[in-house]
Amino acid sequence: MNSNELKAVMKRNGDTQERLAEALGLQTSGVSERINGNIEFRRKEINVIRKRYKLSDSDTIKIFFDDEVSTDDTEREVV
Repeated sequence: MNSNELKAVMKRNGDTQERLAEALGLQTSGVSERINGNIEFRRKEINVIRKRYKLSDSDTIKIFFDDEVSTDDTEREVV
């Protein structure tokens, strides 16, 4: 979860956690927990957010699924 990216999208759309919580049927604390990575967003919540902010597939992946992967093991030379 890239919380900074989601916060940026919310800001660009003039949205608040309170209004997003209402759209998701959650309390504000529930949205905060999700944005801070303590709870994962559910699929239906991600779909609401996608539609609300008109996110592309790549934007959705970047925000919700694109975790940094260490390349240390992948760059080793096979002997």
